[in-house]
Amino acid sequence: AQGHGAKGDNIYEFEIEFLEPVEPKPVCRMTQRQLNITVQKKESNWWERLTKQEKRPLFLAPDFDRWLDESDAEMELKEKEEEKINKMKIESRVPKDPFKHLKKGYLIMYNLVQFLGFSWIFVNMTVRLFILGKGNMEIHLFSKMIGFLCLTDSFYDTFHTISDMMYFCQTLALMEIMNSLIGLVRSPLIPSVVQVFGRNFVLFVILGTLEEMQSKPVVFFIFYFWSITELFRYPYYMLSCIGIEWKPLTWLRYTVWIPLYPLGGLAEAVCIVQSIPIFSETGKFSLGLPNPLNVTIQFPFVLQIYLIALFLGVFVNFRHLYKQRKQHLGPKKRKMK
Repeated sequence: AQGHGAKGDNIYEFEIEFLEPVEPKPVCRMTQRQLNITVQKKESNWWERLTKQEKRPLFLAPDFDRWLDESDAEMELKEKEEEKINKMKIESRVPKDPFKHLKKGYLIMYNLVQFLGFSWIFVNMTVRLFILGKGNMEIHLFSKMIGFLCLTDSFYDTFHTISDMMYFCQTLALMEIMNSLIGLVRSPLIPSVVQVFGRNFVLFVILGTLEEMQSKPVVFFIFYFWSITELFRYPYYMLSCIGIEWKPLTWLRYTVWIPLYPLGGLAEAVCIVQSIPIFSETGKFSLGLPNPLNVTIQFPFVLQIYLIALFLGVFVNFRHLYKQRKQHLGPKKRKMK
């Protein structure tokens, strides 16, 4: 090699006659500090010494950080074998789950059914929105006010058109609580309970029992925000069951909720606020005297308390989802060796 050394710019070379044959093509690697040349033995055995001549050349010095004699190598190999045997013993002690494939199949089918259900809701609502909106364009030309009213009127039958499928999907969503409770999935229990019971309270108690609320425009926004969120959540979980990660879908699953989750919570709050006067007027679900507790419980007051719990639930789930987003999309920490 040509380089600058003790003799200045010069061509430097050396020869080593090894004790036994080696592979003719060594592997060379240049670094900023040195040239590394790796020479492979033709036969894997222990040499008595490195060179044929018994006296070691003056320019040749061993690197004791990498030095390994025969006894050390045997000890290292023995330790690796013992570690492998111990690992096999531990794995053999752990009972294999005979229902593993059945559980996986159930989770795949559950997420697939939910995805198809919410996809039907989203597509149906989107098509109806464009068709009804296009049909009202001629009226929109007369006045902005009339156009706004017509657009609002186009939402009035959202509940009657979509409610059956939404009932099915949200009833089926109760299984998410059960899956988390029995350890079938690793999702924490509290966020699942908050989301499922919160949605079902609005769907079954507020919208399902008050016909006056079923024609409100806010129903469209509640159903629309719910369906868009689930369009990415359920496919993500379905692919995770079979060990597939699609990065665009992962990004959407942990990003789309950022605007949609607060908007959905706001739409639910508006729905509850609009229902309070109706419950006050009808007295539905209010517990009056006489009763075993001898107290009067007005359901509108319960709804006001629920509003506070709603925003607390949104905060709890928002915090949980934010931690999940950092875990899946944040910078990966390198393990120290």
